[in-house]
Amino acid sequence: MKKGSVFLATVASLGLVSASIAAEPIQVIKPVQNVNLAEVELGKKLFFDPRLSISGFISCNSCHNLSMGGTDNLKTSIGHKWSQGPINAPTVLNSSLNLAQFWDGRAKDLKEQAGGPIANPGEMASNHTLAVDVLQSIPEYVREFQLVFGSDKVDIDKVTQAIAEFEKTLVTPNSRFDLWLLGKKDALTQEELAGYNLFKSSGCAGCHNGSAAGGNSFQKMGVVEPYKTSNKAEGLSAVTGKDADRFRFKVPTLRNVELTYPYFHDGEAETLTEAVDVMGRLQLGKKFSKKENAQIVAFLKTLTGEQPTFLMPILPPSTDQTPRSQPFD
Repeated sequence: MKKGSVFLATVASLGLVSASIAAEPIQVIKPVQNVNLAEVELGKKLFFDPRLSISGFISCNSCHNLSMGGTDNLKTSIGHKWSQGPINAPTVLNSSLNLAQFWDGRAKDLKEQAGGPIANPGEMASNHTLAVDVLQSIPEYVREFQLVFGSDKVDIDKVTQAIAEFEKTLVTPNSRFDLWLLGKKDALTQEELAGYNLFKSSGCAGCHNGSAAGGNSFQKMGVVEPYKTSNKAEGLSAVTGKDADRFRFKVPTLRNVELTYPYFHDGEAETLTEAVDVMGRLQLGKKFSKKENAQIVAFLKTLTGEQPTFLMPILPPSTDQTPRSQPFD
């Protein structure tokens, strides 16, 4: 074959791959792009800094642990003074792809979300004024805010902006499923492919679609059968005030889902097998066989991508030696 023919064949094959990708309900996750690296580095320090909490013991990473799939693997999170949170902590990984933040969507973006836990009495239990005062008292932070924002005045707007910019980098590309989408047909086994086809034909992809395989819509929990739970979370209605939005929650991303157990807003499903069974019955009116369930679970595990890797930041030392209140009294 002549070189020109080889080139045309290659272009044609790439076109076919692109067309096949576009036809799939789940799209490829792209590596992070267009971030402010200076803000990212500052945001990384703030994400891991427990001094944003009243006790000096709880950081963003406490509930969104980047070594545990961006969550804490607890049914509901533990906050200040051992308080049991009301809801399961969603993963921070790929959270930049969500249409809104929190299960009920009460924060429009990552920046707005970042300020919530700091002032929540059941989480970090501080307030924005105190958190800013603590950072302002640390000379190393003051210098870094000056370098990043052009002003040595620390404020909550800059704090949440930096944390959000760091969280934008927490995408997880190059999963085996992504490689399959990009044309590496041996990236998935026959069982995994069967699970993906079942996932699509059963209707799962109606809600779990896009590059994050979710996170882009609100859906009612319990469409065919009511979902029975003791959890009092109301979902989107807590934001809109509309009774029609009761038990409508943001559809969680399925990216890295094998790492983010337990499942659902109340953390009631301990395993993927249980979660698939419940979703099939309550949302689709379908009882998956043991084999079908195992196939779907096998597919879901192919959505685990490259986890964020970086050196842990060295946090600036505090100049205030005053004892903080204990979170676990």
